[in-house]
Amino acid sequence: MHNFFVEPCQIHKEEIEILGMDVSHIRQVLRMRAKEQIMVRDGYGHNYLCEITELLEDRVLVKILESREVKAELPSEVWLFQCLPKGDKMELIIQKAVELGAVRIVPVSSARCVVKLDAKRESNKRKRWNLIAESAAKQSGRGIIPEVMPVRGFAEALSMAGKLDVRLIPYECAEELLTEVHKTPMQQTKEAIGRIQRGQSVGVFIGPEGGLEKAEVEAAIQAGAVPITLGKRILRTETAGLSILSVLMFHLEE
Repeated sequence: MHNFFVEPCQIHKEEIEILGMDVSHIRQVLRMRAKEQIMVRDGYGHNYLCEITELLEDRVLVKILESREVKAELPSEVWLFQCLPKGDKMELIIQKAVELGAVRIVPVSSARCVVKLDAKRESNKRKRWNLIAESAAKQSGRGIIPEVMPVRGFAEALSMAGKLDVRLIPYECAEELLTEVHKTPMQQTKEAIGRIQRGQSVGVFIGPEGGLEKAEVEAAIQAGAVPITLGKRILRTETAGLSILSVLMFHLEE
């Protein structure tokens, strides 16, 4: 069943108005007709089974058949702090992070980031990134549309993450920083993730292609981040975040 998001003001007692780009998508791409059923979400966890009643030029009107509980969200807020990668890798990262349950994606400009965005390019990129997040939320049946936030510097991102309950920072040299001598880095990583409780907010920091500088990692640890390992292989930046998000999804999922 197709999913669509609307603003709360478009939801009335027995009817919902679908506006904007979704109108042409329903009419011209999906070629839907009256009496077909769709799922409509308000982005705040409310979910409505609806039946199309009218397809107009500027809007689609649907009748609310029933309200359903949204069960697609993780019991914890997971934020991905992703250092800017080269090319169009960010688009893939955002799409998959949304599918895996992240509620916020924060692009980060760190010391080794090759990509540098001026204000105009960032604005255009962010518009596209949020459209990708919305599309991924529809496809995966999310109850909310995760936001892709403005690009932050690394220190600013650390400050932003300070309000979260848990911060994790995968690092290829984690064994140098993990201090429990009688446990392997992987054992300590599993224990760190195992301590995360449902309901706690979690931030994950992922470096760019060249990795994070040691000083950045040390600053993150001083700010309360826990260094972890993702195994014996060095993962690409577009793989690393999705790897740890997958682990968190399975750990937190009820």
